[in-house]
Amino acid sequence: MRLEEYFEVGELDAIRVKGRRIGLEHIVERYKAGASAEEIAAYFRDLDLETVNGGITYYLHNQAEVDAYLARIAQRTEAWIRTSEANPSPAATRISELKHSEAREQLVP
Repeated sequence: MRLEEYFEVGELDAIRVKGRRIGLEHIVERYKAGASAEEIAAYFRDLDLETVNGGITYYLHNQAEVDAYLARIAQRTEAWIRTSEANPSPAATRISELKHSEAREQLVP
């Protein structure tokens, strides 16, 4: 099975299902957690079973490479979260302020 049959490499070397925003990591993480191909296809309603099986097959034949890819994705995500928390956008700041305001109002009898 060749990766490019079902997947494409995009920005930041992200491996995505062709024409979708669903990453190989989403399929593999669920598979590693014990989900069957049918369960994964049902979860991602617009993915067919053939594509899910293609992702699983690619993972099984390239485990070390895909596990390294998953580790890079996890590190990138953690770094992005830390950066976002340290430098929140004005919208995120406003949402946080509104949540805190609502929580304070609920405490006042």
